[in-house]
Parts: sequence; structure tokens; C-alpha cells
Amino acid sequence: MKPLSEQTILITGATDGLGKATAIELAKLGARVLIHGRDEGRLAAAQAEIVAASGNDKIETYRANLASLAEVRHLAYAILADHEQLDMLINNAASGGGKPGDSQRDLSLDGYELRFAVNYLAPFLLTQLLLPCLRRATPARIINVSSAGQLPINFDDVMMQQHYEPLDAYRQSKLAQILYTFDLAEKLRADGITVNALHPASLMPTKMVKEYFGRTMDTLEDGVNSVMHLATDPALDNVSGKYFDHQQEARANDQAYDAAARQRLWDLSMELTDAEKIDFVPD
Repeated sequence: MKPLSEQTILITGATDGLGKATAIELAKLGARVLIHGRDEGRLAAAQAEIVAASGNDKIETYRANLASLAEVRHLAYAILADHEQLDMLINNAASGGGKPGDSQRDLSLDGYELRFAVNYLAPFLLTQLLLPCLRRATPARIINVSSAGQLPINFDDVMMQQHYEPLDAYRQSKLAQILYTFDLAEKLRADGITVNALHPASLMPTKMVKEYFGRTMDTLEDGVNSVMHLATDPALDNVSGKYFDHQQEARANDQAYDAAARQRLWDLSMELTDAEKIDFVPD
């Protein structure tokens, strides 16, 4: 892999929590870090904090609401316009389980179940759109921040219209990320782009965790160390299509290893995002 000081790295959901903390560590190593968030004010504040903490002024901001696939497309187009190459994509942004007892089924701006849309469909589309940028930077890495909380996808009710519970929606979306990780790794096996997913840490002190669980377990530093392991360890240069729990390779839910389920999810994702319009080089 290239020295971090020569890399351009995009982190989604980087205005607080794990995303911002990871951005700081990558900036300290000299990387050009592109940070994404939903709010211009919070992006500006995060940018200033990262620059101050790292002494690195190569921090760029990009605003998009990942609950809108149109805004996901605009985000990708803005990055493609600004940067010929992208060395690393860290899909970190996520919508959590909400508040305990909350049973309201929230929808994205496109009418999809919100957590499936934000946690899975948005990074799916963003990644597909940014593949040309990643290909031009090879060797490149894609890191999908998932979770040990995984629920098999019910393809008869993916949007959970019949049986809805916010935490289950979150868990389904996180397993979907892993199915996509394994599938994309296979499709990119000859392209010099690795694709891996991870559970960075358990119950870190983030807003999502505090809102739902009201308690913490691991530290934010634990999570950052896990992401940095996948982002910077040269021993992982040729490791792709894996799921990590913290810094150790682990086994995901059984559905992730079901080729038919992965194909079904791929087809559904292409349909829901209109990603078939993307010039994707087949394997």
C-alpha cells in the first residue's frame, strides 16, 4: 500500500463518534481525508477539530443526507469531480436502533425502510459510483463498518412492513453490508481493490449506543484501533472478502456465506438504487 501521506481517504459519518475519531488518526498520519456529514455546521466544526488535533490541513468536507439516494449520487459525483483517485473508502455512517420502546417504522426519502436505506443502500450505491476513482488508485481498500448484531434478511419482507422493530432493522441492514462485502470482494478480485467488513467494538460511547442501550462497554479507542487495523496494516494488502470482529477475522451470520442470498440481495440492491445504470465492469 502507498504511504498514508500520499492517500486520499473518504469517511462517511465523520462529524462525530467513530468516524471523526478515525479521521483524526488518519489525518495525523498525513492522509488527505474527505469527511462526510449531513449538516454543514457540524462538518465545519469537525473539520476544524481534525485540523487542530492532527496539524494536517488536508481535510475536505462533503455534505449529503444518506436517506436520499439522489443526494448519495450527488455526493459521489462531487468526489469524482474533485478527485481523480480515491485510495480508501470507509463506509461508516449509520442510523442506529433508535430509542428503547420506539416502534415507529421510519422511511427514507425514497420510501424505503430507513435503516436499510441509510446503513445499506446508501453505501452500496456510493461504493458502486466511486469504483472508477478507486480503480485508478489501486491498490485501494474499501472498509464497511458493520456490527456483530446481525439478523438474516427476510427477502419476503425486506422493508419490514409486517414485523417491524428498529433494532432488528438495524441488525438486518448490518448483515446486508456483510453480504455485499463478500460479493463485491469476489467481483473485484482482479482489480487490486480489497473489500472487508468489521465489527469495530461493542457498545462504544457513541450517540447511537447511549440512546438505545444507555450504557457502554468498549472504548472509542478500541473501535478506532479496529478500523485503523483494516486501513493501515500492510499484512492485509491482499486480504479481501473477510469479516473482522475487532481486529480478528471472525465468522459472520451464516446467511453471509449463502451465494444464493448474496445474489438475491445484489439483484434487489441494483433494482432499488438504479445502479444498473452504472458502468460496472463485470467479473
